[in-house]
Amino acid sequence: YGCSVYTIEIVKSHAEDARELLDSMGYSNIKFKVGDGYKGWPECAPFDAIIVTAAPHNLPQPLVDQLEEGGRMVIPIEEDHQELCLVTKKKNGIEQKRITPVQFVPMTGEAEKN
Repeated sequence: YGCSVYTIEIVKSHAEDARELLDSMGYSNIKFKVGDGYKGWPECAPFDAIIVTAAPHNLPQPLVDQLEEGGRMVIPIEEDHQELCLVTKKKNGIEQKRITPVQFVPMTGEAEKN
């Protein structure tokens, strides 16, 4: 398909299960990392797109930094309630658009505790 996918999971057993399943389905373009998704994967950045499947309390600056200019991120953000947001990195900052209310698991990890 000509693209690479990078996935981060904080729970080691979940990452191992996902790797096993995707390997069994023949996917060879996926890189796995056990770690704090809030921090992203800076050594592999920049990314065209980032999809976040757990809700942090604020927009993770490390993920914004890892988007290339014109790149987009879909992320559930939990302030008073969870809202799915589309973040687009522009030359002079970001554009953030709220899409719809959602309910995702909360983001965990050391970066989210600060």
